[in-house]
Amino acid sequence: MEIILAAHGNLSVEMKNTAEMIFGKLKECSIITFIPGENTETLKTKFNELINNFNKDEKILIIVDLFGGSPYNAAFEVAMKNNNIEILTGLSVPMLLDILVQRESGTYAFENLFDSLNKEEYIRSFRKMLKEIENDDEEEL
Repeated sequence: MEIILAAHGNLSVEMKNTAEMIFGKLKECSIITFIPGENTETLKTKFNELINNFNKDEKILIIVDLFGGSPYNAAFEVAMKNNNIEILTGLSVPMLLDILVQRESGTYAFENLFDSLNKEEYIRSFRKMLKEIENDDEEEL
């Protein structure tokens, strides 16, 4: 499975750099940046040029930062013409690490990747966790 990280500014570059601090050099992981002055057409060209270098039967996961943003919109248009492409939104370090762990361990099924992610673990509230701990302590008394 090829992974493409696509986001506004240099976010995708730094996400890959962060993941490489943990996993080492990533294989089959490419980036697409969206910088001022570019538009959806520019992004579609970037996606198509990158994807044309992949094996035509390769499954491709595009992870974008924001649903409805230009990287998503361009990816959507490209994916509509290629059944081997899935798009996930909400690019974050925990999401990327989760996907990489599943890919490296071979425990993912491309078609069910979204459902297999530990999404509820990605966003946490310190105050809510503290309150839950306090409630657990009170119940034990």
